[in-house]
Amino acid sequence: MNSTNQLVENKKYNTKDLVITSLLIAIVFVATAFINIRLPISINGGLIHLGTGALIVSSILYGKKKGAIAGAFGMAIFDIFSGWAAWAPFTFIVRGVMGYIIGSIAYTKGEKSRELGWNIIGIILGGIWMIAGYYATEGILYGNWSVPVTSIPGNAIQILVGAVIGLPLIATLKKLKLY
Repeated sequence: MNSTNQLVENKKYNTKDLVITSLLIAIVFVATAFINIRLPISINGGLIHLGTGALIVSSILYGKKKGAIAGAFGMAIFDIFSGWAAWAPFTFIVRGVMGYIIGSIAYTKGEKSRELGWNIIGIILGGIWMIAGYYATEGILYGNWSVPVTSIPGNAIQILVGAVIGLPLIATLKKLKLY
């Protein structure tokens, strides 16, 4: 075997992984872009979308790396194309770390995903990170540390909606062995 073939075999990310990750990015983007509600309660806008549910499903079923990549790229691309480009670098970090946190807690290689309790713990800790990350983002972007408080309820609702949709979907996909 030559060194090129050996290098390809030693890589942990193969063509199948690339295709799955690309599809997860697309699913997160579509769920964010086309299934959303703009919030009237936040001073600086705000959005509830199903992209968070897609991020949760990606992270729990496919692990921290794919979940982080899907969340970071899928939602940052949405920001760029939706007129919120200033948010894109922050979203990339916040959502990437969120996916990584959820996947780190809820995913195990042998079992694919742990039981419901671990999934919920992962979602809660990832959600706390998301709320804190977007609070800091608004503080930086708008130069005000009290106004971002108005975004916390919307972000919490977004996490709750994502969990309520994502967890049953995960259970169904696991039961049907469709992932």
